Amino acid sequence: MTKSLKNLWDRFLFLDKGILPTKRLILVLLLLSIGFLVLSSFELSWGLIIGLNLFVLFGSLVDLFFSPRKKYLSANRKLPSEVERGLPTLIEVEISNNSTFGLSYRLVDGIPDSFTKSFPIKGNISGKTTSRITYQIEAMERGDYQINKLYLRYKSLLGLWEKQLTFTIEDHVKVIPDLSETRQYLENAQKFLLYEGVKIRKQQTGTGEFSKIRSYVVGDDPRTINWRQTAKLHEVMTNEYEPEHGKYITVLLDCGRMMGAELEKGNRLERAIESAITVATAALQNGDYVSMLAFSTDVKVFVPAGKGITHLQTILQAIYNLKVDAVESNYGAVLSYLETVQKKRSLLLMFSDVQTFVREESALVYLRKLRKRHYFLMIGVEDETLNQRINEKPTTIQKAMLKSMAQQQMLVKKREKQKWENQGLMMIEAKEDKLAVTAVSYYIDIMNRNLL
Repeated sequence: MTKSLKNLWDRFLFLDKGILPTKRLILVLLLLSIGFLVLSSFELSWGLIIGLNLFVLFGSLVDLFFSPRKKYLSANRKLPSEVERGLPTLIEVEISNNSTFGLSYRLVDGIPDSFTKSFPIKGNISGKTTSRITYQIEAMERGDYQINKLYLRYKSLLGLWEKQLTFTIEDHVKVIPDLSETRQYLENAQKFLLYEGVKIRKQQTGTGEFSKIRSYVVGDDPRTINWRQTAKLHEVMTNEYEPEHGKYITVLLDCGRMMGAELEKGNRLERAIESAITVATAALQNGDYVSMLAFSTDVKVFVPAGKGITHLQTILQAIYNLKVDAVESNYGAVLSYLETVQKKRSLLLMFSDVQTFVREESALVYLRKLRKRHYFLMIGVEDETLNQRINEKPTTIQKAMLKSMAQQQMLVKKREKQKWENQGLMMIEAKEDKLAVTAVSYYIDIMNRNLL
């Protein structure tokens, strides 16, 4: 296809500028042609018929003078610099009509295909006015996106012709992970954890940091009674302790091939990133140090340990654009790297696929060394397909075979997990929608039990 033909085709696809006939004009010319063909049976000359057609066609061009000229139209787009994956976002477009003529328009914005949107948007703008158009989009994939073009078509007074404009408006937008669970934790941490039956509780054994003195209640450890205050106030008083702050949490994100398995909302990596951010928020809010490491065959991202809720933005900007790699993860190389960069005792919280990880004998060698200094916990997403196969009734021979194979895979996974847990390396699996809740709950439980 030559360049001129491509430009002509782009005009019909809302991708270029130009002037196009509308359906109304085509219909008028078609009806006139049929009428002239009927009149030709009355010995009307062909020259007269063609002349009348040309007269109507050129007469329609006069209609173009009653539509705004392109130089009188301008457009501007307003959108946030960051949007969250899967959440609705409003975008506002301003179109200014500085001419005296009104117009009827159709609008298509140059939003990337990975966004859900509904175009074209239709409306009317009077002369000498500015119209604000608001529409909603949803970003389905994380990453950096450029939005450069805005396409506008508007009709003339009689609607016989349609002009098309292409505005160049350069905007950059980042699609970051869905932070709904993080906000939920910040709003009500206790309620967030009670959903899984785990409470944020204080230390009752007299270990950890001293918090305050309060009245003794049934169930308190008698060893924490403050006898000096009890004698002074003539009321049994007890010391309250809370877990020590300033612990180190290292979150590991697997970006290997198995993390690309699709779930109801996104894939395993998407859920892992969202859960990792929620855990990091909980740890930073509690005064702990958090570092982040993403890997596949090699280390993709490493964020050194930092403290304070402002460190969350550093983590978010480092991992928001992580993608799944079509390769197997090299656990041994990553754990070896971790041994060199994380010298302080920390909680190693890894998000990965349990079924794949338990088969990596090389990783077990490194983790045996790391567990002497660190506490290791791995969290993965349950395989819903495998669970469905196991719970399915074997009504046919084929279903019975699939059920038996699924049961065998589950038994192998449990046996391998038990081998790792016997080495002091904990592994758990959670449902897709409870991955963040489970991860935060285990983190709080480990802190409460003073395992670090």
